[in-house]
Amino acid sequence: MVRGFASDNYAGISPEAFRALEYSNQGHVVAYGEDQWTQKLKELVQEVFETSCSVFIVFNGTSANSLALAHLCPPYETILCHEQSHLKVDECGAPQFFSGGAGLTLVSGGNGKMNLDLLRERISERTDIHAQSPRVISLAQVTECGTVYTLEELRRIQEICRNHDLRFHMDGARFANALVSLKITPAEMSWKVGVDVLSFGFTKNGVPMGDLVVFFNPLLAKGFEFRVKQGGQLASKSRFLAAPIFTLLQTGEWIRNATQANAMAALLEKKIRNLKGIDFRYPRQANSLFLDLSSEVVERLHQKGWPFYHFGSSGYRLMTAWDHTEEDIDLFMKDLVAVIGAD
Repeated sequence: MVRGFASDNYAGISPEAFRALEYSNQGHVVAYGEDQWTQKLKELVQEVFETSCSVFIVFNGTSANSLALAHLCPPYETILCHEQSHLKVDECGAPQFFSGGAGLTLVSGGNGKMNLDLLRERISERTDIHAQSPRVISLAQVTECGTVYTLEELRRIQEICRNHDLRFHMDGARFANALVSLKITPAEMSWKVGVDVLSFGFTKNGVPMGDLVVFFNPLLAKGFEFRVKQGGQLASKSRFLAAPIFTLLQTGEWIRNATQANAMAALLEKKIRNLKGIDFRYPRQANSLFLDLSSEVVERLHQKGWPFYHFGSSGYRLMTAWDHTEEDIDLFMKDLVAVIGAD
């Protein structure tokens, strides 16, 4: 079967995660997160981040983001995020729903990143009782445009949070891909730059389902377990979410998977740049490419069995996953060259 480039969500379960899932399927085990797999995972996450933290398992990224932000932001306050953020474009209003009405204050900026001068303006523009006051800055790392905030940019956002008494949330659906891109440690890209809460993604990294919510300030996590339960995110058989994630972290497979995805995106970019007439919308910094393609070219590629997403003004996205190979890229490039030649 062809491995297309529509989304890293299309990829299956990585071998390490699949073996862990099978291995954890033995006998009767205590339910609702009291099993050994869940407990071992929470301990391991603290080792990975080199600090004490509170860890919760949820089913997916939407719930990780929405429940975390609802916990950080009362309904009479607002969350600042990029205008193209997943929170705004692809969460179906979940952050507002679970928070009971918290606002989304949108900030523009190039390449999917908030312009920090505009961010400061949006924080300060309304301070009266008739407006929802700012409470949280939320950013995606990797961004929706496939770019990565640098450490310096994260430190500047940390400073803004500190100066305005704001919480700092990171949507890390592709946290591992960003780590590989920046060549830094999990600690350096999270609590050391002031992140209070991380939505730590694994679904796109090779597990069947399951993401984490990590509070680096345990005081902020108080009562979050009740929010998880109320939000329908408390897995009765938690071991089947915990075991694959634990194994990827323990073996380092999560970094190897992200490394493979990023490397294949870099190779795909190199090959496409050798062609004429295709422009890139954003710099490739992780595992996705955004291209300007004609509708005719796209239709012919679809007919040849290559699905990928149209992102409106962002053009068309090609995304690589942990299981992509050079052979997959060669097959795609063969069809792309043929289609462009026929255009």
